[in-house]
Amino acid sequence: QVQLVESGGGLVQPGDSLRLSCTASGRTFSSYNMGWFRQVLGKEREFVSSIKWSGDATTYTDSVKGRFTISRDNAKNTVYLQMNSLKPEDTAIYYCAATSRIWTTRSVSGYYYWGQGTQVIVSS
Repeated sequence: QVQLVESGGGLVQPGDSLRLSCTASGRTFSSYNMGWFRQVLGKEREFVSSIKWSGDATTYTDSVKGRFTISRDNAKNTVYLQMNSLKPEDTAIYYCAATSRIWTTRSVSGYYYWGQGTQVIVSS
């Protein structure tokens, strides 16, 4: 069992940066592949990025490539999402999730554990 808690969301202007954090409980965090998803009210939750349990492999959805960076610190049971050059279309609730499936899994159903989400609003 893994419990996930996200933090770091907020209201920023276009072009600004934010770093989201997701801290996990339990001693098995390092064995899970981790993902970030986001959801806009009334729309489906969508994949943003994922990282292998070892931290040496990552993948991103096309719309955030070059702007977002996922990383993890297994010693701190934490995964991060550094978001730069934020755009209004990045506005959403951001969720972290954990899976034992292959680290490139992008489907919502492929992740077993979810955090409660953190709101990101990008607006001038």
